[in-house]
Amino acid sequence: MAARETRKVTISVIADLAGVSVPTVSRVINGRSDVAPQTRQRVEELLTRHGYRRRPPSMRASSGLVDLVFNDLDSPWAVEIIRGVEDVAHAVGVGTVVSAIHRQNTSAEQWLDGMRRRGTEGVIFVTSMVEPPLQAELRRLDVPVVIVDADGLPAQEAPTIGATNWAGGLRATEYLIGLGHRRIGFIAGPPQLMCSRARMDGYRAALESAGIAFAEELICPGDFYHETGFSGGTRLLGLAEPPTAIFASSDQMALGVYEAVRQRGLRIPDDISVVGFDDLPEVRWCSPPLTTVRQPLAEMGMLAARTVLRLAKGEKVESPRLELATELVIRDSAAPAA
Repeated sequence: MAARETRKVTISVIADLAGVSVPTVSRVINGRSDVAPQTRQRVEELLTRHGYRRRPPSMRASSGLVDLVFNDLDSPWAVEIIRGVEDVAHAVGVGTVVSAIHRQNTSAEQWLDGMRRRGTEGVIFVTSMVEPPLQAELRRLDVPVVIVDADGLPAQEAPTIGATNWAGGLRATEYLIGLGHRRIGFIAGPPQLMCSRARMDGYRAALESAGIAFAEELICPGDFYHETGFSGGTRLLGLAEPPTAIFASSDQMALGVYEAVRQRGLRIPDDISVVGFDDLPEVRWCSPPLTTVRQPLAEMGMLAARTVLRLAKGEKVESPRLELATELVIRDSAAPAA
């Protein structure tokens, strides 16, 4: 009887006995280095004492699927991330299940039910707030999780993939300052996203470095979509002293600014310069072609897929936070200030 009971011991039981979290026990089992030596020793002793049997990576049940989960799928940048994940998954014979979880609980529960039925190698969340009940269930199922553009520091301590958003915001603003612009409007992204806050911080850092006072009237809220780019551009162009340049923190919002400029009978870049962020494929074909900060979206998807597949095999991840470099792509939408 005692032997049968020890075989039933779970990670949760070991975590309770050791006074640590379930992810900590999981990291010890998987040989991760980010555990204090004393904690590792205590957990190892309990695993041995209770006869916990570790499954080697080769025995992990394989579903041949990876889940890729977005808040919404109505954005071109989502297609770029899907393309990157698909390239990696297809190369190793793994399928990709793409879902959209809106912030309603029912939607998340429906996705979770489907994920349980089909099984999965791992889950990639993109700009998604992973709610505590969902985190707990994924831990219970021992499903590897990777987050792209996390809302904040993920409580489940999953690896995160991002881009150098602060550096991108800094470089775009420095470029406009170098062209002689001193009144530079900024259209922000959703404030709850780390990437949005980092782009605005980069904008402010460039102004401060150049000795240009930060002006609240030149800041407009946005959500990365065309409509808020249009409304923000309309408000900025209607100021008594409008900006000579606008930095929109997404390409879609920059295209919304294009329409606001057109409706006022102005021209880009003759009357106002515009810079975006993302480098979506279509911005090369707008008139004029958009100067923007390239965010390596497909590469971020590829890195996320490689990372979650490594975790599924029980391999280590060197860093919990991985960032890919952004770069300024200069085209025709910005010119020297008049």
